[in-house]
Amino acid sequence: CCVILLVACSGKKTEVAEGYENVDSLPSMYTRDVNTLISDSGVTRYRVHAKQWLVYDKVKHPRWDFPCGIRLEQFDQNYQVHSEVTSRKAIYYINSEMRILSDSVRATNRDGEVFETDELTVIQDQDLIYTDKPVKITQKERIINGVGMRSNHQLTRYTIEKTQGVITLDEEETATDSI
Repeated sequence: CCVILLVACSGKKTEVAEGYENVDSLPSMYTRDVNTLISDSGVTRYRVHAKQWLVYDKVKHPRWDFPCGIRLEQFDQNYQVHSEVTSRKAIYYINSEMRILSDSVRATNRDGEVFETDELTVIQDQDLIYTDKPVKITQKERIINGVGMRSNHQLTRYTIEKTQGVITLDEEETATDSI
């Protein structure tokens, strides 16, 4: 019996690692290689791709963080992708339902127009997407550049501030307008 106690007590000591001072500032969930579908009223509407998804739900402003970017695809009624958004970084603030997409943001609406900027802010309850950064919109017939944009969530009704670009006019249209 004494031999067992001596052997048991003479083993290596267990070391305890130092903890973090503010555990609440750490993510409560960390997920890699996210590929998920989101439904609305039982119908699949969206697909989300992300390399990393971190959930911070114990912090003052709870958020989801996508530090390696995100791609969101929206489906039509035939499950074809009709619009999508990509960015290299994204944050979703849970309480305010505000999303900030940053670093090479690219969005395509259902009409095929492509929006490119360095940052987009989406405010869910106001049906508002905006940026105060330079924006480039590629349409079928032209490219529009500006600094600042306001839009609805579908990117179908938008205004561009401080616009720049070349707009070609048809001679017949110009002649008709001047009469």
